[in-house]
Amino acid sequence: PASSALSSPASGSGVERELLVQHLLVKEGDENLLVDFQRRIARGEDLGDLAAEYSICPSKQEGGLLGWVKRGQMVPEFEEAAFTAPLNKVVRCKTQFGWHLLQILSEREECVLREIQPKDFHVKFQDPEFLEEVQLIDVREPDEVAKASLPSFEVLPLRQFGTWGPEITTKLDPQKDTYVMCHHGMRSLQVAKWLQSQGFQRVYNLTGGIHAYATTVDPTVPTY
Repeated sequence: PASSALSSPASGSGVERELLVQHLLVKEGDENLLVDFQRRIARGEDLGDLAAEYSICPSKQEGGLLGWVKRGQMVPEFEEAAFTAPLNKVVRCKTQFGWHLLQILSEREECVLREIQPKDFHVKFQDPEFLEEVQLIDVREPDEVAKASLPSFEVLPLRQFGTWGPEITTKLDPQKDTYVMCHHGMRSLQVAKWLQSQGFQRVYNLTGGIHAYATTVDPTVPTY
């Protein structure tokens, strides 16, 4: 079943791994070529250089780089080899496409962008421990914040992105859970996606923004 292929690693963390994969592909009958490539790599040649020259996969243009991949995105034989290969060791496997040499250049926890509903956020928001462990960002403009705001949120207006954007990884911790809010949830989604691109691991967008929060869970917050 598909679900088992997408299951989390045995660490039990519940967080998927993503791998940065480089590979070289040759036709099924060219296994002897692969053995030769493995010898050349053992002598110090680079898999990327060999892929750029000999691979029959379109990724040869990128030196065989497939980019960051997670479970469920590749054919089973390739996935199995990739997710069991030690970091940086060149391993081989066979798929319906032919013979592959592959190398895992790096691994990371999968970046997660989630939507959180106002009622779920409200429950967390009441817990002082939650507030100590997370980062809360309001990306609305100061005049909007003056009309309606939530405590504990740091105001980083989207319009002033040029001033706070370049310093974001010193201002905030990419390892911490980060919650982003705006008026209706659209600007915050933009910022949440951008935070992910900056290496923030777990980013949550408040669905519907402060407006939905006010109308569904906390009528003491003004709407505008």
